[in-house]
Amino acid sequence: MPKGFSVDVSKAVGHVYPAEPVTCTRRDYILYALSVGVPESDLQWLYELDIDFGPLPTYPICLLIKGEDWDVNSFMERWSIGGPLPGMPDFDFNKIVHGEQSFEAIAPFPVDGGRFKTIKKCIGVYDKGSGMVIDTVVDIFGEEDNVHYCRLGTKMFVRGYGGWNGPKGPKPITYNPPTGREPDVIDVFHTQQNQALLFRLSGDYNPLHADVNLAPTVGFHKPILHGLCSYGKCGHAIIKHFGNNDRLRFKSIEARFAQPVFPGETVEVLMWKVPSNDPKLDAIIFQARVKERNVLVVTNGYATLFKEDTNDAKL
Repeated sequence: MPKGFSVDVSKAVGHVYPAEPVTCTRRDYILYALSVGVPESDLQWLYELDIDFGPLPTYPICLLIKGEDWDVNSFMERWSIGGPLPGMPDFDFNKIVHGEQSFEAIAPFPVDGGRFKTIKKCIGVYDKGSGMVIDTVVDIFGEEDNVHYCRLGTKMFVRGYGGWNGPKGPKPITYNPPTGREPDVIDVFHTQQNQALLFRLSGDYNPLHADVNLAPTVGFHKPILHGLCSYGKCGHAIIKHFGNNDRLRFKSIEARFAQPVFPGETVEVLMWKVPSNDPKLDAIIFQARVKERNVLVVTNGYATLFKEDTNDAKL
């Protein structure tokens, strides 16, 4: 940690950033589905004339940094949109890694895309000793109808910026696979060497996922795959195997990013259906691992789907 680094938590926590406009189209939905490994047999996510066409439930997460521009963008500028976080000193941007991500569907996302606004709020800054966690939530509303479509929770870990005697944060909920039970389903994602180059076209243009010269400077032998790419594949696998590909049944998903994936590796999504505390919901615990290295890359995964026979599935 740099000498003298300290966060004024009282200023940072509770800060609400200015509303930010974002846009998307059916083309964005299709590109995202392709980039997270949806096969050609699942045309409802890939072909706009399919009777069941619509966005994969996790698509709105792309809007966090996509903005309303149709061109490529500067990742640094997009990340900094809305201005600095009050009470937060400057830190090395290259030390940021995506720690955890959650998503909750509140209303069905429009099939045709549209214009939306995102409202971002800092809900916590935590001192983890080896680094710092910045915890935010983003709500997405329709620009004209003001419908609240979804809520996204993001925890970013800043390596090397702990030890300033800040709050440690709440104890996390742990979702472990059932002891002694094999996964109910394993879905396989054979990533391609250009997988990160494809996924970045959905809006995350962080050079770490493309620049072969930058990657070694932050500890990787080559550019890594976006964590949200593996996350999106997990979401697709869950709705396919447990929700009959009915996007309206998808309620929520959360997970932790444990290790990076390198393009070209095989990602296996392991899923267990478990009892839910809500009688209207099915619950799935999941993990993702890289087959070649036998390492878990997505952990503490938990998703919920509306049961097939509940009216709440239409939100």
